[in-house]
Amino acid sequence: MASTIPNGQASTDGSRSADEALRFAAAVERDSEHTIAQGIVKSAEEKNLSAPKADRFEAIPGHGVKAVVEGIEFYMGGPAMLKRLGLTPTAAVREAADRAAARGQASVYLLTSEAAVAAFTVADAVRSESRDAIQRLHQQRIEVVMLTRDAKAVARAVAADLEIDTVFAEVLPGDKVDKINELKAQGKRVAMVGDGVNDAPALLTADVAIAIGAGTDVAVEAGDVVLVRSDPRDVPRIIALSRASYRKMLQNLWWAAGYNIVAIPLAAGVLAAQGILLPPAFAAVLMSASTVIVAINAQLLRRAQL
Repeated sequence: MASTIPNGQASTDGSRSADEALRFAAAVERDSEHTIAQGIVKSAEEKNLSAPKADRFEAIPGHGVKAVVEGIEFYMGGPAMLKRLGLTPTAAVREAADRAAARGQASVYLLTSEAAVAAFTVADAVRSESRDAIQRLHQQRIEVVMLTRDAKAVARAVAADLEIDTVFAEVLPGDKVDKINELKAQGKRVAMVGDGVNDAPALLTADVAIAIGAGTDVAVEAGDVVLVRSDPRDVPRIIALSRASYRKMLQNLWWAAGYNIVAIPLAAGVLAAQGILLPPAFAAVLMSASTVIVAINAQLLRRAQL
């Protein structure tokens, strides 16, 4: 629902300049498909910084990535990566991250196995389409829940802006399945929208899996419904289409059942003793008419307001 982009600011531990830290960060993130990674690489390109070559790239699910740049093994990730490596940022890096959190922004860190080299402030640019999509979902009486790996302060800021009903923050990919099961245990039917590799297990667990077509192949394979466009407003649209289709199914069922329940017994002479008899020829005409009515009624689905 929101796109995440670096805001161009980096705070370092003093051992490297901000531009140098951004160069190394872009080198580490170059092979990553994550939105934040792409934003960091783009930020380096906008500043005309040439990122060095990275070797032995590896994605660490739920934490970040690592790669070897100029003989040094660097890591990129958020608080989860800090905990994984058992690192404590310097005062300058920690203060920058705290200031970002106070503004409802997240921080990603450039790390070695021994120290936090730099922190990059990341801002959530909320798309206008996201706000419209959530408003439409609320109009459809659907509760909106956000599952995110972002810090609680960042998640709450975005949720407040978009009027999201429930927020689960700092959720690791493996824990998303538990959150889905928690919602289902409350008697709720859950539709999960996702586009990343980490979303695939949660998509499979949800009652309905909605995959973004522009996402990873794994997410698309796990989806029951695949959105061709990366437009969140398509989510309330497919719900409206589903409800309209269900109404048409019921209407057509009654049209078809009505003929079988009424016309066939009358044509068979069930009420002949009472003087009520439907000529077989007329019954055949009604049968054809019911088929035409069902077909026309189905075509009216094109007029559904999505």
